[in-house]
Amino acid sequence: MSHPLDPLVRLMQTLQERAELRPAGSYTTKLMEGGATKIGSKIREEADELIEAAQEFSGNGDEGREHFVYEAGDLIYHTLVMLAYRGVDLSEVASELARREGTSGLVEKASRDDKKDEPKQ
Repeated sequence: MSHPLDPLVRLMQTLQERAELRPAGSYTTKLMEGGATKIGSKIREEADELIEAAQEFSGNGDEGREHFVYEAGDLIYHTLVMLAYRGVDLSEVASELARREGTSGLVEKASRDDKKDEPKQ
């Protein structure tokens, strides 16, 4: 039985293979050869496009929803490319989110801010 998130797992596997093999003619390879700077600029671009689509969403019915979903897919894809580039698996991110589950976002952020103030050893 398939799970709705199976395509993300398969995509992550493909991106990990591309990070290792760097096949010629692959858009993913081109991004990875540009490094974190190139991938990061695409993430910024796609995040901006997702925000624009979210702002247009409510007034455009199904078309607005489809555009928003499309842009979310682009942002997720480019984020997964960065994960693969850095050798981080999607399951690691899922584990981090599971660790935070049930913790208020404000409490979690405050704990990170407190750690920044601690002296490094």
